[in-house]
Amino acid sequence: MEPSKDISRLIEIMAALRTPGTGCPWDLEQNFSTIKPYTIEEAYEVADAIERNDMDDLCEELGDLLLQVVFHARMAEEAGEFAFGDVVEAITKKMIRRHPHVFARSDADTPDAVKLQWDEIKGAEKRERAERRARRGITEDFKQGYLGAVHRAQPALTEALKLQQRAAKVGFDWSEAEPILDKIEEEIGELRDALRGGRQDKVADELGDLIFALVNIGRHVKADPEDALRGTNTKFRRRFNYIETSLQQSNENLEAATLERMEELWQAAKAIERQVATS
Repeated sequence: MEPSKDISRLIEIMAALRTPGTGCPWDLEQNFSTIKPYTIEEAYEVADAIERNDMDDLCEELGDLLLQVVFHARMAEEAGEFAFGDVVEAITKKMIRRHPHVFARSDADTPDAVKLQWDEIKGAEKRERAERRARRGITEDFKQGYLGAVHRAQPALTEALKLQQRAAKVGFDWSEAEPILDKIEEEIGELRDALRGGRQDKVADELGDLIFALVNIGRHVKADPEDALRGTNTKFRRRFNYIETSLQQSNENLEAATLERMEELWQAAKAIERQVATS
Protein backbone atom coordinates (compact mmCIF):
# COMPACT_ATOMS: atom_id res chain seq x y z
CA MET A 1 0.00 0.00 0.00
CA GLU A 2 1.40 3.39 -1.05
CA PRO A 3 1.15 6.65 0.94
CA SER A 4 -1.18 9.34 -0.35
CA LYS A 5 -2.38 12.89 0.32
CA ASP A 6 -5.97 11.63 0.09
CA ILE A 7 -7.72 11.04 3.45
CA SER A 8 -9.29 7.89 2.03
CA ARG A 9 -5.88 6.17 2.08
CA LEU A 10 -5.53 6.78 5.83
CA ILE A 11 -9.03 5.35 6.34
CA GLU A 12 -8.05 2.29 4.27
CA ILE A 13 -4.89 1.81 6.32
CA MET A 14 -6.82 1.95 9.60
CA ALA A 15 -9.39 -0.53 8.24
CA ALA A 16 -6.55 -2.89 7.31
CA LEU A 17 -4.97 -2.57 10.75
CA ARG A 18 -8.31 -3.41 12.38
CA THR A 19 -9.15 -6.38 10.13
CA PRO A 20 -9.29 -9.60 12.21
CA GLY A 21 -6.85 -12.26 11.11
CA THR A 22 -4.70 -10.04 8.90
CA GLY A 23 -4.51 -6.79 10.87
CA CYS A 24 -2.17 -5.63 13.60
CA PRO A 25 -2.61 -7.54 16.92
CA TRP A 26 -2.00 -4.35 18.96
CA ASP A 27 -4.48 -2.23 17.00
CA LEU A 28 -7.08 -4.98 17.13
CA GLU A 29 -7.10 -5.21 20.91
CA GLN A 30 -7.64 -1.46 21.42
CA ASN A 31 -10.91 0.22 22.39
CA PHE A 32 -12.06 3.79 23.03
CA SER A 33 -10.79 3.78 26.61
CA THR A 34 -7.33 2.43 25.81
CA ILE A 35 -6.85 4.83 22.90
CA LYS A 36 -8.08 7.90 24.82
CA PRO A 37 -4.72 8.61 26.55
CA TYR A 38 -2.95 8.59 23.18
CA THR A 39 -5.49 11.04 21.77
CA ILE A 40 -4.85 13.45 24.64
CA GLU A 41 -1.08 12.99 24.32
CA GLU A 42 -1.14 13.76 20.59
CA ALA A 43 -3.10 16.97 21.20
CA TYR A 44 -0.45 18.07 23.70
CA GLU A 45 2.32 17.25 21.21
CA VAL A 46 0.59 19.46 18.63
CA ALA A 47 0.55 22.29 21.18
CA ASP A 48 4.22 21.67 22.00
CA ALA A 49 5.22 21.87 18.32
CA ILE A 50 3.34 25.18 18.03
CA GLU A 51 5.07 26.58 21.12
CA ARG A 52 8.46 25.61 19.65
CA ASN A 53 7.48 27.06 16.25
CA ASP A 54 8.63 23.79 14.63
CA MET A 55 6.56 23.55 11.45
CA ASP A 56 8.05 20.21 10.34
CA ASP A 57 7.15 18.73 13.70
CA LEU A 58 3.73 20.38 13.63
CA CYS A 59 2.94 18.76 10.28
CA GLU A 60 3.86 15.34 11.68
CA GLU A 61 2.02 15.84 14.97
CA LEU A 62 -1.16 16.99 13.20
CA GLY A 63 -0.99 13.76 11.23
CA ASP A 64 -0.68 11.78 14.46
CA LEU A 65 -3.70 13.63 15.86
CA LEU A 66 -5.68 12.98 12.68
CA LEU A 67 -4.85 9.29 13.02
CA GLN A 68 -6.51 9.32 16.43
CA VAL A 69 -9.72 10.71 14.89
CA VAL A 70 -9.66 8.02 12.19
CA PHE A 71 -8.95 5.32 14.82
CA HIS A 72 -11.94 6.32 16.97
CA ALA A 73 -14.19 6.62 13.92
CA ARG A 74 -13.16 3.15 12.73
CA MET A 75 -14.00 1.57 16.09
CA ALA A 76 -17.35 3.37 16.11
CA GLU A 77 -18.05 2.11 12.60
CA GLU A 78 -17.29 -1.46 13.68
CA ALA A 79 -19.78 -0.99 16.53
CA GLY A 80 -22.43 0.26 14.12
CA GLU A 81 -22.49 3.76 15.63
CA PHE A 82 -20.98 6.11 13.03
CA ALA A 83 -18.15 6.31 10.49
CA PHE A 84 -15.50 8.88 9.57
CA GLY A 85 -17.79 10.42 6.97
CA ASP A 86 -20.37 11.08 9.67
CA VAL A 87 -17.72 12.90 11.73
CA VAL A 88 -16.88 15.12 8.75
CA GLU A 89 -20.56 15.75 8.01
CA ALA A 90 -21.25 16.67 11.65
CA ILE A 91 -18.49 19.26 11.86
CA THR A 92 -19.23 20.77 8.43
CA LYS A 93 -22.91 21.04 9.35
CA LYS A 94 -21.98 22.71 12.64
CA MET A 95 -19.62 25.23 11.03
CA ILE A 96 -22.13 26.17 8.32
CA ARG A 97 -24.89 26.49 10.90
CA ARG A 98 -22.79 28.65 13.25
CA HIS A 99 -21.71 31.02 10.46
CA PRO A 100 -24.93 32.16 8.80
CA HIS A 101 -23.25 35.55 8.25
CA VAL A 102 -20.89 33.74 5.85
CA PHE A 103 -22.91 30.88 4.38
CA ALA A 104 -26.46 32.24 4.57
CA ARG A 105 -28.30 35.48 5.34
CA SER A 106 -27.59 37.21 8.63
CA ASP A 107 -27.46 40.73 10.06
CA ALA A 108 -24.40 39.89 12.18
CA ASP A 109 -21.72 42.18 10.80
CA THR A 110 -19.59 42.97 13.85
CA PRO A 111 -17.48 40.73 16.12
CA ASP A 112 -19.90 41.30 19.04
CA ALA A 113 -22.93 40.48 16.90
CA VAL A 114 -21.23 37.33 15.59
CA LYS A 115 -20.40 36.25 19.17
CA LEU A 116 -24.03 36.77 20.27
CA GLN A 117 -25.29 34.83 17.26
CA TRP A 118 -22.77 32.03 17.92
CA ASP A 119 -23.95 31.71 21.54
CA GLU A 120 -27.61 31.58 20.48
CA ILE A 121 -26.91 28.84 17.94
CA LYS A 122 -24.85 26.89 20.49
CA GLY A 123 -27.74 27.13 22.94
CA ALA A 124 -30.12 25.62 20.38
CA GLU A 125 -27.60 22.86 19.63
CA LYS A 126 -27.24 22.14 23.35
CA ARG A 127 -31.00 21.65 23.70
CA GLU A 128 -31.07 19.34 20.68
CA ARG A 129 -28.17 17.34 22.09
CA ALA A 130 -29.96 16.96 25.42
CA GLU A 131 -33.03 15.61 23.59
CA ARG A 132 -30.90 13.08 21.71
CA ARG A 133 -29.21 11.98 24.94
CA ALA A 134 -32.59 11.51 26.59
CA ARG A 135 -33.79 9.36 23.69
CA ARG A 136 -30.66 7.20 24.11
CA GLY A 137 -31.33 6.81 27.82
CA ILE A 138 -28.30 8.86 28.90
CA THR A 139 -29.43 10.66 32.04
CA GLU A 140 -26.16 11.79 33.66
CA ASP A 141 -25.16 15.14 32.21
CA PHE A 142 -22.30 17.04 33.81
CA LYS A 143 -23.11 20.05 31.64
CA GLN A 144 -26.18 20.73 33.79
CA GLY A 145 -26.29 22.57 37.11
CA TYR A 146 -24.06 25.25 38.59
CA LEU A 147 -20.83 23.35 37.85
CA GLY A 148 -21.89 22.64 34.29
CA ALA A 149 -20.01 25.74 33.19
CA VAL A 150 -16.74 23.94 33.98
CA HIS A 151 -15.83 21.86 30.94
CA ARG A 152 -14.65 18.30 31.53
CA ALA A 153 -12.54 18.29 28.34
CA GLN A 154 -9.42 19.77 29.94
CA PRO A 155 -6.53 18.47 32.07
CA ALA A 156 -7.78 17.05 35.36
CA LEU A 157 -5.67 19.47 37.42
CA THR A 158 -7.16 22.42 35.56
CA GLU A 159 -10.69 21.03 35.90
CA ALA A 160 -10.21 20.56 39.66
CA LEU A 161 -8.97 24.13 40.01
CA LYS A 162 -11.88 25.58 38.05
CA LEU A 163 -14.44 23.45 39.94
CA GLN A 164 -13.07 24.79 43.22
CA GLN A 165 -13.01 28.36 41.95
CA ARG A 166 -16.62 28.15 40.82
CA ALA A 167 -17.80 26.55 44.06
CA ALA A 168 -15.96 29.25 46.01
CA LYS A 169 -18.05 31.94 44.30
CA VAL A 170 -21.11 30.74 46.24
CA GLY A 171 -19.22 30.33 49.51
CA PHE A 172 -18.38 26.62 49.33
CA ASP A 173 -14.74 27.07 50.25
CA TRP A 174 -12.18 27.07 53.04
CA SER A 175 -11.77 30.45 54.71
CA GLU A 176 -7.97 30.10 54.86
CA ALA A 177 -5.16 27.78 53.79
CA GLU A 178 -4.21 26.24 57.16
CA PRO A 179 -7.24 23.90 57.52
CA ILE A 180 -6.56 22.51 54.06
CA LEU A 181 -3.23 21.17 55.34
CA ASP A 182 -5.19 19.20 57.94
CA LYS A 183 -7.42 17.92 55.13
CA ILE A 184 -4.35 16.84 53.18
CA GLU A 185 -3.04 14.92 56.19
CA GLU A 186 -6.48 13.30 56.56
CA GLU A 187 -6.42 12.24 52.90
CA ILE A 188 -2.90 10.84 53.30
CA GLY A 189 -4.17 8.72 56.20
CA GLU A 190 -7.06 7.43 54.11
CA LEU A 191 -4.65 6.62 51.27
CA ARG A 192 -2.49 4.65 53.72
CA ASP A 193 -5.56 2.68 54.84
CA ALA A 194 -6.49 1.98 51.22
CA LEU A 195 -2.98 0.75 50.46
CA ARG A 196 -3.16 -1.62 53.44
CA GLY A 197 -6.54 -2.83 52.21
CA GLY A 198 -5.07 -3.77 48.85
CA ARG A 199 -8.06 -2.65 46.73
CA GLN A 200 -6.79 -0.86 43.65
CA ASP A 201 -10.06 0.99 43.02
CA LYS A 202 -10.05 2.35 46.58
CA VAL A 203 -6.40 3.37 46.29
CA ALA A 204 -7.14 5.29 43.08
CA ASP A 205 -10.16 6.95 44.71
CA GLU A 206 -8.19 8.12 47.74
CA LEU A 207 -5.28 9.26 45.57
CA GLY A 208 -7.71 11.42 43.60
CA ASP A 209 -9.02 12.94 46.85
CA LEU A 210 -5.47 13.75 47.93
CA ILE A 211 -4.59 15.42 44.62
CA PHE A 212 -7.83 17.42 44.74
CA ALA A 213 -6.88 18.69 48.21
CA LEU A 214 -3.40 19.61 46.97
CA VAL A 215 -4.94 21.61 44.15
CA ASN A 216 -7.03 23.40 46.78
CA ILE A 217 -4.02 24.45 48.85
CA GLY A 218 -2.35 25.68 45.66
CA ARG A 219 -5.37 27.82 44.85
CA HIS A 220 -5.37 29.38 48.32
CA VAL A 221 -1.68 30.26 48.22
CA LYS A 222 -2.06 31.54 44.63
CA ALA A 223 0.18 28.86 43.11
CA ASP A 224 -1.40 27.46 39.96
CA PRO A 225 -1.12 23.65 40.35
CA GLU A 226 -0.45 23.09 36.63
CA ASP A 227 2.38 25.63 36.63
CA ALA A 228 3.72 24.34 39.94
CA LEU A 229 3.81 20.74 38.70
CA ARG A 230 5.35 21.79 35.39
CA GLY A 231 8.09 23.55 37.35
CA THR A 232 8.71 20.41 39.39
CA ASN A 233 8.80 18.34 36.19
CA THR A 234 11.49 20.67 34.83
CA LYS A 235 13.42 20.38 38.09
CA PHE A 236 13.17 16.58 38.00
CA ARG A 237 14.43 16.52 34.40
CA ARG A 238 17.38 18.74 35.32
CA ARG A 239 18.41 16.69 38.36
CA PHE A 240 17.96 13.34 36.62
CA ASN A 241 20.01 14.62 33.68
CA TYR A 242 22.76 15.47 36.19
CA ILE A 243 22.65 11.88 37.45
CA GLU A 244 22.89 10.49 33.93
CA THR A 245 25.70 12.84 32.87
CA SER A 246 27.69 12.21 36.06
CA LEU A 247 27.44 8.46 35.60
CA GLN A 248 28.60 8.72 32.00
CA GLN A 249 31.59 10.84 33.04
CA SER A 250 32.51 8.13 35.57
CA ASN A 251 32.10 5.39 32.95
CA GLU A 252 29.10 4.07 34.86
CA ASN A 253 25.90 2.75 33.35
CA LEU A 254 22.53 4.32 34.24
CA GLU A 255 20.69 0.99 34.11
CA ALA A 256 23.30 -0.69 36.33
CA ALA A 257 23.59 2.09 38.90
CA THR A 258 22.23 1.36 42.37
CA LEU A 259 19.50 3.44 43.96
CA GLU A 260 22.01 4.55 46.59
CA ARG A 261 24.40 5.81 43.91
CA MET A 262 21.65 7.69 42.08
CA GLU A 263 20.40 9.20 45.33
CA GLU A 264 23.93 10.40 46.09
CA LEU A 265 24.09 12.20 42.73
CA TRP A 266 20.53 13.53 43.20
CA GLN A 267 21.58 15.19 46.45
CA ALA A 268 24.66 16.58 44.70
CA ALA A 269 22.43 18.13 42.04
CA LYS A 270 20.28 19.72 44.77
CA ALA A 271 23.37 21.11 46.48
CA ILE A 272 24.53 22.72 43.22
CA GLU A 273 21.09 24.30 42.76
CA ARG A 274 21.17 25.72 46.28
CA GLN A 275 24.66 27.11 45.69
CA VAL A 276 23.60 28.77 42.43
CA ALA A 277 20.47 30.20 44.09
CA THR A 278 22.47 31.85 46.89
CA SER A 279 25.36 33.08 44.76
